[in-house]
Amino acid sequence: MYSKPTNNAKNELADYTLFLADSSLLMGHRLGEWTGHGPVIEQDIAITNIALDLIGQARNFYQYAAELISDGNETKTTEDDLAYLRDANEFKNLLIAELPNGDWAFTITKLFFFSTWQFYFYQKLINSKDEQVAAIAEKSLKEVTYHVRWSSDWIIRLGDGTDESKKRLEKAIAAIWPYTGEMFTPAAFEDNLKDSVSIDVSGIKDDWLEKVQSVFAEATLSVPEKMWWQSGGKNGVHTEHLGYILAEMQFMQRAYPGLEW
Repeated sequence: MYSKPTNNAKNELADYTLFLADSSLLMGHRLGEWTGHGPVIEQDIAITNIALDLIGQARNFYQYAAELISDGNETKTTEDDLAYLRDANEFKNLLIAELPNGDWAFTITKLFFFSTWQFYFYQKLINSKDEQVAAIAEKSLKEVTYHVRWSSDWIIRLGDGTDESKKRLEKAIAAIWPYTGEMFTPAAFEDNLKDSVSIDVSGIKDDWLEKVQSVFAEATLSVPEKMWWQSGGKNGVHTEHLGYILAEMQFMQRAYPGLEW
């Protein structure tokens, strides 16, 4: 039977939930930037709904993280505190989530890689010994299943489309591929929770790669050969892009502390 974590384990569990929350929030925020700018209205609505799904996932994880952080402390932390009042070096999101949208092909590629990772990650996480983490993963998996299908269809459509669409997609894949390795490289807080809450992230790499190869084959695309990997997001080391996102996203809460809506 799973027992309540010690303080140290509780801190690592908070870091773990923040990693999941931050990754979903940043990816959702980036996709939300497409609202009103999609290529056609149906796809504009679709990508906006995916953004809302991800932000909803982030909120669930933030609520749990706030509960863990507040436990035993006189000062209570809220989900808004975690989303809007932390500095860039306190965020633990995957770097791929904070990359700029670029063109439609770049955004689709980024979402496909990220959603496919979430799909296999959440499949494992629903067996977590932490009931709250498992419940959030189970609920999120239903949404992510659609995200994978939608982005896969677009990868095939662009890859097996015109010369221009394929060229743009290949350029996006080459640029984003180095950021995918971080998904399968565990941070210390993941390793330390492997026997209680977390999962072996390296164990889902083969499933992820097999899915990517399958979709790429249908899209007449090639999987890049292994290159150097970008990492650091889980440990608070980010690209320059995160600071600009937070400046926009956090402005109202920092300018008007305690603002509620």
